[in-house]
Amino acid sequence: MFGLDTLSQRETYKIVERITSGSYESELDFLLNLVKEVVDYEDFKITGGRVWELSPDDASYIIRFQYGNVNEIPENYKLFIADQPILKTLHEKRTSLNHENDPLLKSKGIFVYSVTGAGEIVKIPDGKFYKYVMGFNANEILQSFYETLNIISSVASITLRSFSSEEQKKMQKDLIKASEIQRNLLPDHYTEFYDYKIYGVCIPDSAVGGDYFDYFINNDDEDERVGIVVCDAASKGLPAAIQALFVSGAMRMAQAFSPKITTLFSRLNTLIFDTFPYERFVTLFYCELLPTTNHLVLYANAGHTSPIYYRVAKDEAFALNPTGGLLGLVQHQKFKVENIVMREGDILAIFTDGISEAQDRDGNPYTEKRVIELLKKHKNLSAKDIVLHIIEDVQKFAAHGNYNDDRTLVVIKRDPKN
Repeated sequence: MFGLDTLSQRETYKIVERITSGSYESELDFLLNLVKEVVDYEDFKITGGRVWELSPDDASYIIRFQYGNVNEIPENYKLFIADQPILKTLHEKRTSLNHENDPLLKSKGIFVYSVTGAGEIVKIPDGKFYKYVMGFNANEILQSFYETLNIISSVASITLRSFSSEEQKKMQKDLIKASEIQRNLLPDHYTEFYDYKIYGVCIPDSAVGGDYFDYFINNDDEDERVGIVVCDAASKGLPAAIQALFVSGAMRMAQAFSPKITTLFSRLNTLIFDTFPYERFVTLFYCELLPTTNHLVLYANAGHTSPIYYRVAKDEAFALNPTGGLLGLVQHQKFKVENIVMREGDILAIFTDGISEAQDRDGNPYTEKRVIELLKKHKNLSAKDIVLHIIEDVQKFAAHGNYNDDRTLVVIKRDPKN
């Protein structure tokens, strides 16, 4: 089975995020609209969908909505948890693809089904269960379909949490403290390593955000290197900030053991999957600068916005595309490590989608192309000045736009020879 390519994962997330950005009267109203929009979106290749709600009193799920190319199930029909073993493990798996065993559903032509949990996890005597389950039909059940449902589930759960006024009040109380912690964890803007000069800026959209960057300097004579990470957590505000803080702590702990980059990514993927039942995925780019004579730079990209590498001598720029999927989306993933050779004067710009996808008043995106144009225009400036010019340009471009997101940019420049 083939999964979504990483760019498709990112695009799917953005599409679902846009679908969920409307205003809704209730949780069910939101889910009904979500299922309808997802089924109607042709690229998802989903033919029908249903929403089921947990009934704790009798340990069952009751049908609340059905839409699309489906044979309708009788109103208020119930699926009892005891008859559907997969429901007992859904809070761990989030999404499952299975063969149907309910006689009535089979009579409706449902032989292979997919379910994904959404909303809070409710504890009842029979175990832990999602408050809502969404079931979807597709002509083919492939790994890419599974990953699409995982993304739909994650974004839906994030949105559903906003319906809880009590949770919102609690989150607001924690924002000031979280903001202080987050500011303290960010490194100094500037650092250097031999003839590499590095400058980074992180601008949250609100008091706190899901963007994060850091420098990891190892001065051990046997393993001298500098690691640079930029990540973007799912969700907004405090939940995203908590996830970013988690990634920060995990990365800092890992650096003490100097793991291989592939091992680091695999373990971080497992940690995020196991730790966050709602905001389960993160994009992350990590690179290591080594004091080698050829100035080798190793990197891995977990579904992150592709950094731009500008080779000055040839006046050419290219993207460092993903080498693996979004962190935390699925339980077991493999990640590759690639490399570039940074020559004198070359520039590497690492950023989050709050830069490239910033929008003007007409909804036009800033794009990577504008980043490249500024790298070429200001190639003779310092890393700091390049960052400041790009950030200023993005801020002006998006001053009257409706789309807002955290913005992070780190520029690495290898000094040219005098």
